Amino acid sequence: MKYIIVLGDGMADYPIEALDGKTPLEVAKTPEMDRLSKLSEIGLVHTVPDGMKPGSDTANLSVLGYNPRIYYSGRSPLEALSIGVDMKDTDVALRCNLVTVSDDDLPYEKKTIIDHSSGEITTEEAAELMKAVRDAFEDDKFKFYLGVSYRHLLIWDRGDVIDLAQPHDHLGEVIGAYLPEQPRLRKMMEQSYDILNSHPINQKRRERGLNPANSLWFWGAGKKPALTSFSEKTGKKGAMISAVDLLRGIAVGSGLKKVIVPGADGTLHTNYEGKANAAADVLLNEDYDFAYIHVEAPDEMGHQGSIERKIQAIENLDQRVISVVLRRMEEAAEDYRMLILPDHPTPIALRTHTSDPVPYLLYDSTDECSETWNYNEREAKASGNYVDEGYQIIEKLFER
Repeated sequence: MKYIIVLGDGMADYPIEALDGKTPLEVAKTPEMDRLSKLSEIGLVHTVPDGMKPGSDTANLSVLGYNPRIYYSGRSPLEALSIGVDMKDTDVALRCNLVTVSDDDLPYEKKTIIDHSSGEITTEEAAELMKAVRDAFEDDKFKFYLGVSYRHLLIWDRGDVIDLAQPHDHLGEVIGAYLPEQPRLRKMMEQSYDILNSHPINQKRRERGLNPANSLWFWGAGKKPALTSFSEKTGKKGAMISAVDLLRGIAVGSGLKKVIVPGADGTLHTNYEGKANAAADVLLNEDYDFAYIHVEAPDEMGHQGSIERKIQAIENLDQRVISVVLRRMEEAAEDYRMLILPDHPTPIALRTHTSDPVPYLLYDSTDECSETWNYNEREAKASGNYVDEGYQIIEKLFER
């Protein structure tokens, strides 16, 4: 038996008036999930523990069977593992976003944050901007590391784990109230605007009608993580297929194989088929028991507030990931169980994460289950199936 998790990051949503009171998951054309839902268990799972911030860090740890209350030490330290940073016990890691703030004559603290991802800037463009950042700010105490797209890393030697605002929580707001109180962090953010706003990379982006990556934004501080080995915990040999450093870092920390797929970039235009085939390859050709396929695009489209693009991301997940995996497994005549779910909602109306329970679909190729449910938020709730502790959902996947 093989085991697969397909995670559509931020895929869940609230009913939207423009969609006649339906959610993007209800409206999207998802023939594969529609077919599987009639043969599967449908329900809700609460992936973000009460009292913890709703994020892909806590939620994905839950889905993988790690209780965030025990294992979570901050988001950025997990990303540091992926990038290959050897953190000391006294180091603090912080996410360093390249964001778009308003290009006006107002003082920095009176500017508005427009885009937490700088229009999904490419990693190649970001590399040049981060070089300018390193040249200006790096010293023995602060070290910058390149990540993927807009997502980068700052390591603060003997730093403090301080509470910092998440940029995607405050889109469209004046930033003054959300700037760090720590003087050096605040100064670097303020000065980064002067360095980046006129950078040639951003001048070219403006000419192409794209948002400039004209400011740093620090958040997600934490200490060096310590995760129990996934194989020791579950008895399964597993692999992680994701474009983002957070999930790759969880893979490194838990001993999952980190599979890098060319063209997988966490955007709406990621290499969906490449991810699906990579998962099938490790399951069918490399004798792995478990594959975790993480697709970032629905979350990014939720943050952008784009109904149309979020629907497209869900359809891509269905027709270009799930469909490919199903075909490969069926062609190989391999028995398998598949769990499909988001990590958390990213509602279009809010453009940020929430802690609401998310719908799950659990399919077993050897089970002749016959149901009438469709896979969406509304019917998952109506099913009456509910997993209150998200870290227990993987136990349902591994029941057989």
